[in-house]
Amino acid sequence: MGMAASQARFLGLTARMNNVEFEGQQINQQRTALSNKSASYYTDLLGMEVPTAPSVEEFTQTVYTFNDGALTNQITSLIADTNGTYKVSYIRTWTDDFSVVSAAPSIITEVAAGNTYTIGATTLRNLGDAPAGDDPYYDSLSADQKAKLLEEEETFLKLLQKTHGNTDDYLVRYVQNTSTGEYEAIFYNRTEVEGAIYSDTNNNSQSYIAAYKVGSAERVEEIKGVDGCYLEQDSTGRYINITIDGKEYALTTNTITDQKAYDDAMNQYEYDKALYDQAIAEINAKIEIIQAEDKNLELRLKQLDTEHDAISNEKDAVEKVIEKNVESSFKTFG
Repeated sequence: MGMAASQARFLGLTARMNNVEFEGQQINQQRTALSNKSASYYTDLLGMEVPTAPSVEEFTQTVYTFNDGALTNQITSLIADTNGTYKVSYIRTWTDDFSVVSAAPSIITEVAAGNTYTIGATTLRNLGDAPAGDDPYYDSLSADQKAKLLEEEETFLKLLQKTHGNTDDYLVRYVQNTSTGEYEAIFYNRTEVEGAIYSDTNNNSQSYIAAYKVGSAERVEEIKGVDGCYLEQDSTGRYINITIDGKEYALTTNTITDQKAYDDAMNQYEYDKALYDQAIAEINAKIEIIQAEDKNLELRLKQLDTEHDAISNEKDAVEKVIEKNVESSFKTFG
């Protein structure tokens, strides 16, 4: 190889080596950037709060109850006084057998332009008033029974008005129980009946109209801050007796779980866990992409290293050729 050719080859190899080294630097910078990005994702993973499943114990409490005849009382608050007594609050529940409750609604037929209303073959009459026409149930009663029935209906009317907070009149019909044979009074608010929309074809109400009857309903009353109460404990520290206004009652200990609140908390946990799992999966997918990109860059860097070594070896060989050419030239002219 001549001097000029060797010099040209040496310069070409030097340029190629510089390009390889520059590309290697670029790859190292890319890998550094990927490493920083991956570290950021791992930091996000470490900063994520893992959802914790709710415990039933968190929604479970010990409550004390005592009975006073037909009344069931649940203690809601115990505040100790300095004199050894307690200020007690409790909720009292009982069943009221004389309450207004809902009955099955009915389609009502309007007769004589709203002067009369019927359900099937039964004509509704004003509650507390004797019927103007035929009424099979009313007509079957004796004079004393009729008087007592109308007196009872006056009581029903006051109860209905008190329950619904109005002074409206009510209509009534009596329905026979097929099992017992007894008749039950069903009430309808006259304002609701008169305000209903009736069809033009058959004069029937276009929607069911609410009905009411007298039945049993649970009542609740809260008693707050009763002073001077005494409590007796057993060896485990649980209360077993309470004295209120000089009367002693046995306490029953119950463990109550707020199942609805627990179910709501569990549903929230499942939702949070799904979001957490989704976020973890998304971050892991991004990390896998970074790892694949880094792997490709690593392979390319190894190829550049191999190419760099080959160029370096060839460059050394060309450099020796140049040295020999220079040396032989000097000998020729020496």
